[in-house]
Amino acid sequence: MLKQFKIAFWMTFVTTIRCGIIYPFAVTGAARVLFAKQAGGTMLTANGKVVGSKWIGQSFTTPEYFHPRPSAAGNGYDPLASGGSNLGPTNHQLADRIQADAAKLRTENPSMPIPADLLAASASGLDPEISPEAAYFQVPRIAKVRSISEPEIRSLIQKHITPRQWGFLGEPRVNVLELNLALDAGRPQH
Repeated sequence: MLKQFKIAFWMTFVTTIRCGIIYPFAVTGAARVLFAKQAGGTMLTANGKVVGSKWIGQSFTTPEYFHPRPSAAGNGYDPLASGGSNLGPTNHQLADRIQADAAKLRTENPSMPIPADLLAASASGLDPEISPEAAYFQVPRIAKVRSISEPEIRSLIQKHITPRQWGFLGEPRVNVLELNLALDAGRPQH
């Protein structure tokens, strides 16, 4: 019995050292050497100050900025509480939230159909991107608040569309933080 205990102890010890210490440090070290920018979170800056990560969504609620998808992560875009709401399609809380969001969006742009990604939260709650349609939907509001022409904002969106990866994976998308930074760089808010 003592022999089995020693074997179990040493297997646990060696496995913990290899898988819990050596492997994570090796992978982290390799990532920092080979993919330094990505391993650091691909942080974006404005005026020399870090304003966020390209890969983690942020809440933009003021009318002069592009708004992201709704987030169910914590109090919204909380990276420590990443996840969806897990509310099913028949849940009244979900239906009420979607109806309220849709009513608000209709007042903003009554002539266009509302893109689904402006109503549906992502699975992680941290999605940093929206569809080009969701960005174009928001153009009238931003143009009015910032006193910029709609074609100028549409052109800015067009420049920030990321196509499908390798031509066939995913959908075209626009990073909300990058788009808002470009909006501020071109025409700062009033």
